[in-house]
Amino acid sequence: MSLSSSSQAPPTHPYDVFISFRGEDTRKGFLSHLQAALRQNQIQTFRDDDGMDKGGLIWDELLHAIRNANLYLVIFSKNYASSRWCLKELVEIMERKNNNNVVIPVFYRIEPTHVRKQSGSYRSAFDKHERSSEDRCHVQQWRTALTHAANLSGITFDDHR
Repeated sequence: MSLSSSSQAPPTHPYDVFISFRGEDTRKGFLSHLQAALRQNQIQTFRDDDGMDKGGLIWDELLHAIRNANLYLVIFSKNYASSRWCLKELVEIMERKNNNNVVIPVFYRIEPTHVRKQSGSYRSAFDKHERSSEDRCHVQQWRTALTHAANLSGITFDDHR
């Protein structure tokens, strides 16, 4: 018995991979090559500048994409922790990990211990977050998510070596 394409249920996960990244660090080089390789292998990816409705509710679109992905690549880089958007994404991603989804951290030009312990550029970023009245209430949640993510098995990549 065969089903016509019109009777098939839509996929529950429109994206195979959600990629969380800090654009200024990774967008033009590493990330574009990674995404091209994944797509060449028929792996559907979402990154926050793909198909976003610039006039719409960006956070709602991000949440939908995060909640409907199969796997998460979190590309930690020097300035990742300076972005409240990245940190908010990470909290959501780590909640998905608690629901048995796969999270793979990629440490791009940064040591995993800087992420885990929030040292170096991550310490500077958190000093600023702690001074911001808008961010202060989220700092502990962000720190916890960073520590848990950095403790996962991941990939360290430095194309300068």
